Amino acid sequence: MDYIKFSCEIKSCSIEELDKEDQALHKAALESCEKAYAPYSKFYVGAAVRMNNGETIVANNQENMAYPSGMCAERIAVFQAKSAYPKSAIDTICITAKNDTEEPITSCGSCRQVMLEYEKIQTGPIKIIMVQSTGKTWISESVNNLLPFGFDLPKQE
Repeated sequence: MDYIKFSCEIKSCSIEELDKEDQALHKAALESCEKAYAPYSKFYVGAAVRMNNGETIVANNQENMAYPSGMCAERIAVFQAKSAYPKSAIDTICITAKNDTEEPITSCGSCRQVMLEYEKIQTGPIKIIMVQSTGKTWISESVNNLLPFGFDLPKQE
């Protein structure tokens, strides 16, 4: 039997250590948390997507009594960004939440798969900034770090 070992590199820093552009993206994500509709989980998540054309799209999670009819902030933001700017690539996504977790907010598997597919389509990495409510921050330079066994795109003939 053989073993295969996978590893990824995630940077850890504080909000203050981010460059001004990423700090502004975090601020937009944090402000978006205020508009989240999360009456059931009380887990208010905000996401901000910076496109390579300079545009920023913000979104937040939207729950629904008929679970799983709600949707995560990341998917709403990514779908909205690609709907508004289909020819532009996603540069960076920042995810944050109003809660008291000890670690930065990470995306669910469905969100990771959606982000990974767009990363593969645009053939360039998407930086993911994940922020905990007190400012502890993790940065992944690629969605692939967060989902090493994601579904692959079908081969084109």
